[in-house]
Amino acid sequence: MSENIKLNHICKVEGHADLAVKIAGGKLVKCELGAVEGARFFEGLVVGRKWDELKEITSRICGICSVAHCTASIKAVEDAFGMRPTKQTRILREFLNIGERIRSHATHLYMLSLPDFLGFESAIGMASKHKQELERALHLIKLGNEIVTTLAGRQMHPVAAIVGGFTHVLTEEEVTHLKEVVRGARAAAIETLKLFLSLEYPDMQRDVEHICIYQKGRVPLIDGVVVSDHGLHVEPSDYGALIEEYIQPYSTAKFAVRDDKEYVLGALARVNNTWDAVAPDIRALVKKSKHKFPSKNPFHNLIAQAVELAHWVDVGERLLDELDPEQEPAQEVKPKQGRGVGITEAPRGLLFHEYEFDEDGVCTSCRIMTPTCQFLKAQEADVRHYVQHLLGRGAAKEEIIFEIEKLIRAYDPCFSCSAHFLNVDWQES
Repeated sequence: MSENIKLNHICKVEGHADLAVKIAGGKLVKCELGAVEGARFFEGLVVGRKWDELKEITSRICGICSVAHCTASIKAVEDAFGMRPTKQTRILREFLNIGERIRSHATHLYMLSLPDFLGFESAIGMASKHKQELERALHLIKLGNEIVTTLAGRQMHPVAAIVGGFTHVLTEEEVTHLKEVVRGARAAAIETLKLFLSLEYPDMQRDVEHICIYQKGRVPLIDGVVVSDHGLHVEPSDYGALIEEYIQPYSTAKFAVRDDKEYVLGALARVNNTWDAVAPDIRALVKKSKHKFPSKNPFHNLIAQAVELAHWVDVGERLLDELDPEQEPAQEVKPKQGRGVGITEAPRGLLFHEYEFDEDGVCTSCRIMTPTCQFLKAQEADVRHYVQHLLGRGAAKEEIIFEIEKLIRAYDPCFSCSAHFLNVDWQES
């Protein structure tokens, strides 16, 4: 007997993904997870454009993660031109990215993944029995949106963040207000962590490499070197040389490997690699639970996101204390020929922008590596491993399909990916 499971309409960033699984004799013989979105050509779009146009274009790669793309793009331009941001600019950029991290994690945790664990098809279906959880989610999402809007000028595609600084610096009144709203969200963040620590997760472990940015004593956000739990330690400018991208016939998105092996990015990689930098009271909560970190269970990415959510609420308030609310003009930009690399941790993992410019500051080459494309092979491998485990304990096709969906969503590959349910074409012969 053979069975074919085809899961369609797994949406990715502005597109879709498919999963094709073939089972023969009770064993998995094929597992192909690939994007089927149309080519978008962002790397080609910026070639021939001037340096000040690049962040406006590349932030459109993703509406939800537009802050991360904006930041990586700006950093790449500054790196090429030999610019270094001021302390005030670094603080504002960090706080801006914290806002995006909070709203993204809260949306994914509550609206997209939690229904899987509470037995509902959607967050809307949870409303009658879990009103408190949804109100908590909306509180955190609103906080993230307010941070981004106040610093960047609007919720999506930042306009105030530019090469060399910001067009608007927080006023004293805005700083005071943001401190209050951030402080007021701490209880919601801690309750979120407690909730996701209380859930039951499938027992699944694979020794796959976890990669993230690293700064001693800090959870990664927008600056640092690139490290892994398998010994990787390189400067951002050398990172691209270590990654090999390739094409699979069933996917319009590239896959990526390091030393011919898949690797994992995102909250789980960040928390694993910088566990000692997480706030002590947050680590204490995790240690009291039955879940242990560092962890190689992909489902624990949800716990890691909850850890980060609580951690960044705390850090956000401290950053505001360091900020001197005085108007500081953006640095003057002097274009020159060169290459620049900008990296940052998007909510889903390491984001990489690389540009080359001529002497007039016109882009002559562009390379962008998004997190989802980088961990796509690891996600495919985890699906393969998990399906074989489910087959080994005699799971029925309905359970296998549900568990595959839950695993894919736990990775948080993108908002549209998690928001769509999968159409299943199951064939038996």
